[in-house]
Amino acid sequence: MESILNEYVEVYVYQEAKRGNRESGDTYFTHIEKDYFICAIADGLGSGPIARQSAQIIPKVLNEYHYESIDELLSRCNEHMVQKRGAAVAIVKVDFQQRIIQYSCVGNVRLYILQDRTKMIYPLPVMGYLSGRPQKLKMHEYNYQVGDLFFLHSDGVALTSPKASLKESSGPYELYRNVLGSIEHGDDATFITGSLLL
Repeated sequence: MESILNEYVEVYVYQEAKRGNRESGDTYFTHIEKDYFICAIADGLGSGPIARQSAQIIPKVLNEYHYESIDELLSRCNEHMVQKRGAAVAIVKVDFQQRIIQYSCVGNVRLYILQDRTKMIYPLPVMGYLSGRPQKLKMHEYNYQVGDLFFLHSDGVALTSPKASLKESSGPYELYRNVLGSIEHGDDATFITGSLLL
């Protein structure tokens, strides 16, 4: 488990590889500055080393260019996918100054946001995957309040009721433990739980 805990965010990350594989076909990225927090999950097509070859492009690009907009980052990632297997990619960026969450996704990496402990936001991703071909992008933007909870996950994490899971969790660590206890292990699985503190 990787964790980030400071005055801005409380975040927990879980990842496991598909049973029988040494490497996960998923990768993730987290980074925090005084003005923003960014996290992402990439799910390479297939599993094992071939899937990871595509997925590991995303943290490399984001590590170098995390200050850019989400659309610019996804476009950069897509350019690096030429002659690769491809990957589903989701990026979340939180602006602490404007108190907004931005999200863009191509493929089946899902985001859930629980606002004010009552309202669930579930933006629909663009279907497909990054492959180097021209890709339609759609960024979603939401205002947030202190204490809002978010949950980002690859398709190896299947929850019966994401809304109930978030509502029944007092914070991101409890959500992490609840999700970990409910998922079926054995597939590539990556998830990030977080709460916005500022």
